[in-house]
Amino acid sequence: MHGSGSGGEPGRTPGRDVDHEFLALERELSVFLRRARANSGEMAREVHPDLEAAAYGLLVRLESTGPQRATDLAAYFGVGKATMSRQLHALERLGLVARETDPADGRAWLVHLTDEGLARFTSVRDARRGRYARKLADWDRSEIAELARLLHHFNERSED
Repeated sequence: MHGSGSGGEPGRTPGRDVDHEFLALERELSVFLRRARANSGEMAREVHPDLEAAAYGLLVRLESTGPQRATDLAAYFGVGKATMSRQLHALERLGLVARETDPADGRAWLVHLTDEGLARFTSVRDARRGRYARKLADWDRSEIAELARLLHHFNERSED
């Protein structure tokens, strides 16, 4: 199998235990992540000029899941409660999210997108999807579906 040996075998760097496939993956993920961070900043500013890039992901999560507790959001993103609280307060000040009492536990709060937050987010998300459609116009739909499937599979494994 290509890249399964060591030393001078195909797919290996002599004297090093390195798979070229994993080096290529690391290189491409680095480029992808750098561009994704830049895109998140641009999209955040399109939602609201004062929105931090990191907070855009919160809007994505709230739109896809509906109301969430701040502690659940913090756990999902792997950040501390203080960081999450700061980001949610900023979103609240901008009128993009609001809090409501959790009907399952009156002591807890759920965070949800406001109508304004949903409208702004949806507009930016739809524009982004249009950019993806233009960039991938020469791809077969099956290739796009396969890329999405592989990224989903990778993301699921990254949660462990």
